[in-house]
Amino acid sequence: MAEAKKTLRITQVKSSIGRKGDQGRTLRALGLRGIGKSVDQVDNESVRGMIFKVKHLVTVEQI
Repeated sequence: MAEAKKTLRITQVKSSIGRKGDQGRTLRALGLRGIGKSVDQVDNESVRGMIFKVKHLVTVEQI
């Protein structure tokens, strides 16, 4: 049987205003466009690296 892909729900909880430019671009690359917005992303190393870079601006839950 095929293994189910794990998914992460990422929610932006703080603004990127006043942060370094690369952190704002990382939020955009994750698909986040504002506080309170959520996106579902596949759990892989590249997404985990982007989350680590902006961990103080987002919350993450596994679904």
